[in-house]
Amino acid sequence: MALPEGLLSEVKNYLDITWTDTDTDSKLTGIVERGIKYIDKIAGTEQDYTDNDKPKELLFDYCRYVRSNALEQFKTNYLHELIALRISEEVDKYEIDNPTT
Repeated sequence: MALPEGLLSEVKNYLDITWTDTDTDSKLTGIVERGIKYIDKIAGTEQDYTDNDKPKELLFDYCRYVRSNALEQFKTNYLHELIALRISEEVDKYEIDNPTT
């Protein structure tokens, strides 16, 4: 999986990682990739992580929690936002499948 252009730099900035190190970049890339898969699975569809919107916000916080070895707390602390994302996607899908005339 290739990350959207510039996403790794944005995540590093969010996490206050100001140094350049290939091992850190590799580790962080793996975290971002897993976060994208996790959020996409919860949402039920692929999300756009280039827009400054809820999926990107959740991804950044996912990375912050994983980096702090607290992934289980992310799932608890952000449960309502993850559910809201899923509901929003379901509503969008319903509206596409059932257009009003």
